[in-house]
Amino acid sequence: MLDATLKKQLQAYLEKVVQPIELVASLDDSPKARDMDELLREIAALSDKITVRHSDDAKERTPSFAIKRVGTDIGVRFAGLPLGHEFSSLVLALLQVGGHPIKLDQAVIEQIKNLEGDYVFETFISLSCHNCPEVVQALNAMSVINPRIKVVAIDGGVFKEEVEARQIMAVPMMFLNGQHFGQGRTSVEEILAKIDTNAGARKAAELNKKDPFDVLIVGGGPAGAAAAIYAARKGIRTGVLADRFGGQVLDTLAIENFVSMKETDGPKFAVALEEHVKHYEVDIMNTQRANKLVGGKLIEVHTETGAVLKSKSVIIATGARWREINVPGEREYRNHGVAYCPHCDGPLFKGKRVAVIGGGNSGVEAAIDLAGIVKEVTLIEFGAELRADAVLQRKLYSLKNVTVIKSAQTTEIHGDGKIVNGLSYKDRNSGEVKKVELEGVFVQIGLVPNAEWLKGTMDLSAHGEIEVDAKGQTSIPGVFAAGDVTTVPFKQIVIAVGEGAKASLAAFDYLMRQPVEEEEAKAA
Repeated sequence: MLDATLKKQLQAYLEKVVQPIELVASLDDSPKARDMDELLREIAALSDKITVRHSDDAKERTPSFAIKRVGTDIGVRFAGLPLGHEFSSLVLALLQVGGHPIKLDQAVIEQIKNLEGDYVFETFISLSCHNCPEVVQALNAMSVINPRIKVVAIDGGVFKEEVEARQIMAVPMMFLNGQHFGQGRTSVEEILAKIDTNAGARKAAELNKKDPFDVLIVGGGPAGAAAAIYAARKGIRTGVLADRFGGQVLDTLAIENFVSMKETDGPKFAVALEEHVKHYEVDIMNTQRANKLVGGKLIEVHTETGAVLKSKSVIIATGARWREINVPGEREYRNHGVAYCPHCDGPLFKGKRVAVIGGGNSGVEAAIDLAGIVKEVTLIEFGAELRADAVLQRKLYSLKNVTVIKSAQTTEIHGDGKIVNGLSYKDRNSGEVKKVELEGVFVQIGLVPNAEWLKGTMDLSAHGEIEVDAKGQTSIPGVFAAGDVTTVPFKQIVIAVGEGAKASLAAFDYLMRQPVEEEEAKAA
């Protein structure tokens, strides 16, 4: 299963295991079970602290295995082979169950320990999903910290009957105690916020106690991270309020145009951003969403949890999100046939018929990617011509299982009340409405700025973007903005980083030019 190089790397990691662990396998006669048995024996051979045994527990899915700390209730379970993107989850689980310290803030660890009640999490994943590992690793860590939290990561490609029975058409998909809990990339803090009902009020009280910042950055994507680094290097009191650190980058797979690195992926890039920011004295307030801004000598940023933060200057870098087509059926069938991430959810549509809406680069790339997995792809473009790069169009038209429909306006997504079964579009030349029978729809029509909460507070463009000048200054004194949420053209990571740095320098320049308060002058 594992080549010599990977075994050598894994053996080095397993030297960090300090508590004896056992791999308890529940197997059947399938080829996947034989592969699992081979993998577990190879892992056990790399460390004298790891053993393997088989279990006849009829309650467990087969093939699956648990990683258990000997003599305790601590453990996690994988149903299917955790390879591909999930191999890192396997390695981390081995280390954490084996006693290696978990890298979470102590306050978060204490919150997990103090959770009352019993929790059974089931997470459906695909091995090609770049969002799934964060959820799997978050729940695994929580289970190691608090053994009353039981977790299993389930490969949807192996347990297809269960996927169909539960009508799972998007990953990662979480169930808690048998009930749907959530889907999509989710951090430990976000999971805690949902199951610890008092967490929001406690966090708001904690935030309300904070002294005013010199600069408060709202948003933790590339623009926000760059702004934080540039502000912190000036030695001023810097805070970052973020819904999720990394922002839209977390949902990006391949990054091949960021100057200085030939290629990386979104999750890795987001981790690098956060590590760079944490290198400086920056107060990061994660899983917090702003919902109001009040200008003044001290600018106020209000959060959905009821907290009010104050700062002498503010930089808004809330980014953008996937744009919806806003037709009947889209929201009703989201995660039940309507999807936005072909890399994550594509494998769930293997052998089925899908549509991709959007003829730009993201839409054409999605169609090319899906063509290697699904039975048929229908690409629907509103305009008379595709807008994607020529090289992508040539690749698209070379694929035999792809149909391109141009000058088409999607009018409705159909379903049977449970899952998608078709799509209607209007021929913009003839006016005729036509229907395509299919099982999935991938929406790829660009982004919408996360600035609705500022409507009526500052000047926004007709597209809802924050209007900024050459320095990133908004219509409110002391409030700057950067990145995809602004009117700056070309929504690219490298541009967002530059705009974040520029806004931070402009905010610092603004602070230097403000009158010195009497109290500050005395303190100096």
